Amino acid sequence: MGLAERKQRQQQELKDQIITCSREIVEKEGWSALSIRKIADAIEYSVPVIYKHFENKEAIAAHFVKEGYEKLNIALESEINMELDSASKIKQLAKTYWLFAAQFPKHYEIMFGLGIPSCEHSNESEVIKKVSDKMLLIIEDAIKESGKTNIDKYLKLKTLWSILHGIVAIDLLSLHNRKNICPSAVLEDAIDGYIKSILV
Repeated sequence: MGLAERKQRQQQELKDQIITCSREIVEKEGWSALSIRKIADAIEYSVPVIYKHFENKEAIAAHFVKEGYEKLNIALESEINMELDSASKIKQLAKTYWLFAAQFPKHYEIMFGLGIPSCEHSNESEVIKKVSDKMLLIIEDAIKESGKTNIDKYLKLKTLWSILHGIVAIDLLSLHNRKNICPSAVLEDAIDGYIKSILV
């Protein structure tokens, strides 16, 4: 291995160490406790070394936002059977979304701490767009199945995301034990109502 390759590998190892340390701080103390100084102290490097890899705390948060959406996209891809009827797909989407938030609460917190992504934000990020497009495709299938021509699919996307985020936020605030979790009856009731708004 040449000098350049060795240096590049060392830089990547340090970046990975920063990410790992950040994750540990967040898991133990929450996002508000994360700081460049705390990371530097924990991994025993100077603050300027951290800044070579991440320009600020927000850049580290952006890494976790991207990672979170990648995890959510993988979950949606693996758990939703696109061969099913529209109602079943929407129910699978809702359950998968809820379970993702329960399994990765710190990711969810930083992904949605400021609310659901706007259309502009979704279009600016490829990984957010993948999640949004997956949800939109399921909604489009439901609208097509309904035979209705006066439904705004983008409004229905925002409504669905608002329902999911609102219920997840309330549920997870009171969820102390994350073992053997299952989505709440409130989510099921809300999604049944949402499905009827399109298909009935």
